[in-house]
Amino acid sequence: MEIKPEEVKTFIQAALKEDIGDGDHTSLSTVPADAQGKAKLLVKDDGVLAGIELAKAIFKEVDPELEIEVLLNDGDDIKYGDIAFYVTGKDQSILTAERLVLNCMQRMSGIATTTRAIVKKLEGTKCKVLDTRKTTPNFRLPEKWAVKIGGGVNHRTGLYDMILIKDNHVDYAGGIKNAMLSAQKYLKDTGRNLPIEVEVRDFDELKEVLEIGGVVRIMLDNFNYEQTREALKIIDGRFPVESSGGITPETIRGYAECGIDYASMGYLTHSIKSLDLSLKAIK
Repeated sequence: MEIKPEEVKTFIQAALKEDIGDGDHTSLSTVPADAQGKAKLLVKDDGVLAGIELAKAIFKEVDPELEIEVLLNDGDDIKYGDIAFYVTGKDQSILTAERLVLNCMQRMSGIATTTRAIVKKLEGTKCKVLDTRKTTPNFRLPEKWAVKIGGGVNHRTGLYDMILIKDNHVDYAGGIKNAMLSAQKYLKDTGRNLPIEVEVRDFDELKEVLEIGGVVRIMLDNFNYEQTREALKIIDGRFPVESSGGITPETIRGYAECGIDYASMGYLTHSIKSLDLSLKAIK
């Protein structure tokens, strides 16, 4: 996933519009317009920091004159009591940006922390952990960005940048062969150059995929360890292999040791605990 500045800006503008509406009336009514101040981002949890670059962009979008002094960077290990950055400028601007900065950084840091822990479990194997599309609507960009910061690998960004044929596609298409041939024809007819990945539920579907070919990766859906090892023998290195379906922090090492290339986990983005961070005014 490429982090594009224009997409970051669009995300920030939409999030600010949601929060500010026609004005931050609490700050406007209580804080003098010309008051200048300073605040610090205080860490109140142990983990991995994520969202610094996004926070800088948020502050600049709210008020280009705000100054940010960064002490810790994305991907750094953090502990309770650390200070990640200072921000200096108009008090009203700092207050207006505060909640969006914290919402993004707290969730991103939680995701990065969880991802880093999974990556460590995979040390010594060739397996890489992938994220999924199981993300919060309108918050996919920061969530997938956080997975990268934590050391994971982004799967497809959305429905538009890869053809991923899964169980429902197969059933609606009348079988895996029909789905694959139709997808290949679609790409030829439309002149698109998209990678095709196929999910298989059993060895019969796996055999069909191997006969047809033309894919960049095979996904083994809900295969246990024994079935995974058998599938890898059958595939025999002809295609990269991804395991998916209910993989947990407790089971991912076992799948990695089977010899797979990737394991995808919705857990990285849908079952994490946000880190506790706080933006505190310095008097």
